[in-house]
Amino acid sequence: MRDIVDGLVAWRAEGVAFAVATVVRTWNSAPRQPGSSMAVNERGEVLGSVSGGCVEGAVYAAAEEVIETQKAQQQTYGVSDGDAFEVGLTCGGTIELLIQPSVSLTDLDDVLSAIREGRPVATVSLGDNQLVVWPSGTAGTLGDPGLDRAAEQQAAGMLSAGTTGTVHLGVHGEQRLDDVEAFVQTYLSPPRMIVFGAIDFAGAVARIGGFLGYHVTVCDARPVFATRKRFPSADELVVQWPHQYLESTAVDERTVLCVLTHDPKFDVPLLEVALRTPARYIGVMGSRRTHADRMSRLREAGVSEASLSRLSAPIGLDLGARTPEETAVAIAAELIAKAWGGSGLPLTDLDAPIHG
Repeated sequence: MRDIVDGLVAWRAEGVAFAVATVVRTWNSAPRQPGSSMAVNERGEVLGSVSGGCVEGAVYAAAEEVIETQKAQQQTYGVSDGDAFEVGLTCGGTIELLIQPSVSLTDLDDVLSAIREGRPVATVSLGDNQLVVWPSGTAGTLGDPGLDRAAEQQAAGMLSAGTTGTVHLGVHGEQRLDDVEAFVQTYLSPPRMIVFGAIDFAGAVARIGGFLGYHVTVCDARPVFATRKRFPSADELVVQWPHQYLESTAVDERTVLCVLTHDPKFDVPLLEVALRTPARYIGVMGSRRTHADRMSRLREAGVSEASLSRLSAPIGLDLGARTPEETAVAIAAELIAKAWGGSGLPLTDLDAPIHG
């Protein structure tokens, strides 16, 4: 729902009723992941997508019915459905959707505000009932106190891990039973992308990082280069020696670091710090000769081979990129491939599911 939150806030301000369809489960080559949402309001306006266009027509009709009845629906579309070709899911996948009226969404305004502001919150949905799990407590109910307690525990764990999906419990919250299937959707603050080096390539990387949903910080020790005019799309600009900034800022397992300085006086102390962090990705720009020199300096500084193996250098996939924008696409492609286990090869050369 993060992609459509601004539109939902606007509808709420206008007092417009709507329904939200959310992907709760997928099989095979379904085009969108659990948590993807599409909303339809009483005026017939649409936000978002649940299938990249495949089943939107059928979902639109179901959402109109949910708005009218104010009752949630669960719908499944896929190749096992006799009407699959008619609704358009011809890619061979199956998606299961939960379509909820806005009136059944607990603490909706507070949840939307939290999503916009990057504050953690989770929702647990079971038919027309919804439990909202905040770090400090809960709101709403799934209809049974024991079920609420068990769902809260499950949702809190999923929130800390940033995962979304279904959980199975007994009707009173029994952990070993599967009478009830509830859908847990979690919202965390966006992952961080920290771009070091305020060069022309950094502007393109910052733009594509924002497009991919990262909170982007650009850091450089030179104030004449790290300016808002040069980096209008960055969420944050920092004028500080890169290694000093990295030592002082929060880095977690979702953080990606893009080191574009390719200058030893910046790179070496920065990478010594970066390789001690849990960052998911550390990409470094520079020619192979520059990187060989950089590796030698890092070894002399006592960095282990195991740590050095974490570096993605030269940064990005081999796309034949030349311009800053093309290079940013190559870097984004490597980030996506590493996140999801992609090969980086053309799909036409592979005989494997598109969505592994």
